[in-house]
Amino acid sequence: MLEKVRLFLKKHDLLAPNSTVVIGVSGGPDSLALLHIFSKLRNEFQLHIIAAHVDHMFRGQQSEEDMKFVKHFCAELGIICEAKQINVPEFQKRSRLSAQAAARECRYHFFEEVMKKYSARYLALGHHGDDQIETILMRLVRGSIGRGYGGIPVKRKFGLGYIIRPLLSVSRDEIEAYCEEHQLQPRYDPSNEKNNYTRNRFRHYVVPLLKKENPNVHERFQHYSEMVAEDEAFLEELTLQTLNKVIRRQQGKITLQIEPFKTIPKPLQRRGIQLILNYLYRDIPPDLSSIHISSLLTFLDRKCPSGRLDFPNGLKIIRSYDICTFTFQEERMDTYRFKIEVPSVLSLPNGYAIISEVWEHYPKELTGNDVFIIDSESVSLPLYVRTRRAGDRMTLKGTDGTKKIKDIFIDAKIPLAERERWPIVEDGIGNILWLPCLKKSSYEATDITKKRYIVLHYKEQ
Repeated sequence: MLEKVRLFLKKHDLLAPNSTVVIGVSGGPDSLALLHIFSKLRNEFQLHIIAAHVDHMFRGQQSEEDMKFVKHFCAELGIICEAKQINVPEFQKRSRLSAQAAARECRYHFFEEVMKKYSARYLALGHHGDDQIETILMRLVRGSIGRGYGGIPVKRKFGLGYIIRPLLSVSRDEIEAYCEEHQLQPRYDPSNEKNNYTRNRFRHYVVPLLKKENPNVHERFQHYSEMVAEDEAFLEELTLQTLNKVIRRQQGKITLQIEPFKTIPKPLQRRGIQLILNYLYRDIPPDLSSIHISSLLTFLDRKCPSGRLDFPNGLKIIRSYDICTFTFQEERMDTYRFKIEVPSVLSLPNGYAIISEVWEHYPKELTGNDVFIIDSESVSLPLYVRTRRAGDRMTLKGTDGTKKIKDIFIDAKIPLAERERWPIVEDGIGNILWLPCLKKSSYEATDITKKRYIVLHYKEQ
C-alpha cells in the first residue's frame, strides 16, 4: 500500500519537495494510516508534517479520548499535533445546519487556521477509494452539477494552498490491512455503523455488491473520476470563452443576455450556468443540484417576458425581456427629483449624466433621442429630472394624444429594474418633456428663429 500511495502522489504531482503538509487526523483507520505513511515518506519528499485534530464534542468523553489518542500517536511519531475542541452542537443550533454540515464547516475552518499558522501549502485528507465510490453513486442518485458527478477531486484549491487526497488509490480493506500490519489500533466512530445516514446505507448495502462483481471496483471509479475532471476542465474553458460574450459582471450580480445565450450548445449552457453560480456563491450550497440547472434553463426558454426564481441561500434570478439578472440583493432604487441648472453637468444615480447648455442659434446638427432642444419661452422653468411615478403620461412629439410612460417602457422592452432608474425630464409645472433615449414630447423646440435655446444631452459617464 505504501508503494501505491507513493506512485499516486507522483502520478498526480500532489506534493512539491520541501513542503509543509497539514494532515487531518480523526484517529480512525483512514487518517491514521495516512499519517503513518507520510511519516515514512517525509524524508523522501523532504516534508514538514503537522497533524490537525478536531473534537466536535458530539460524543462527550469518547471523542475527548479520541483527541488524547491522536496526540499520543503523534508524539510517538515525533509529529507536531494541533488539536482543538469545538462546540459543534452549539454552532449547529446557531447556523441551522445539519450535524454533518456543521461539523465539516468547523473542521475545515480549523484546518485553514493551522495551514496559515505553519505557512502550509497542503492539507492532506484520508478519503479513500471506497469513499469515492459512495460519493459518485450518491451524486448520481441525488443529482449534482458538472464536476460533482466526478466525485472527490484528487487535488483542489483550499485557502492559500491545496487539499490533496493521496488514499483515493486504495480501498478501505487495504487500509484496514495496513493498520493491522503496523499495529496502529485506530479508533472507531460508532455513528459510521448507523444506517440513518445515506452514505452508510451505500457503504453497507451497495458497495459490497459492486465489490463482488469486481474486487478492484474502486480503481474503475477513480479512473472515471479523473476522466470527468479532465473533460470538465476542457468544456469549462470552452464555456468561459463563449460566456464572456453574453454576460456582464457587476458588483454582487451578473446579467445575462438571454437570446444570445440560447444559441450556445446545451452542454455549454449548463456549464455556463454552473460558472455563474460558482462566481456568485462563496461556497456552493449542498442542496444545489442539477434540478436547479434544469429549471433555470426551462425558465430561460419560456415565452413569458418576466419572472423570478429563488435559489438556495437567497440567490434571486430575475428575468425581464432579454435580460436575466443573478443577484443576492433586492433590486431597489430610491426615488429622486433634481433641479437642472443651466448650464451644468448633472450626474444621475444610474451612471449617466444630463449636460445642459445654452445655444444662441437652433442646433440643426443635433438629432437623436439622446438630445432634447428647448425653447425657454414655451416651457415653465426651472427644469427637473426625476424617477417615474404611477400614472405618468406624456404628449408624444408629432401626435395630439398622450401615452403612459409605463407603456413606452413596455414597448421598448426596458427591464423592470431599469425602469425604476430611468430619468424623466419635466418642466416647472410637471409637464413631461423628455424620456432620454426613448421618446420626445411635443414640447421640443421646432421654431428655428429664436435667439436662445436650452440643449440637453444624455450621456454615460
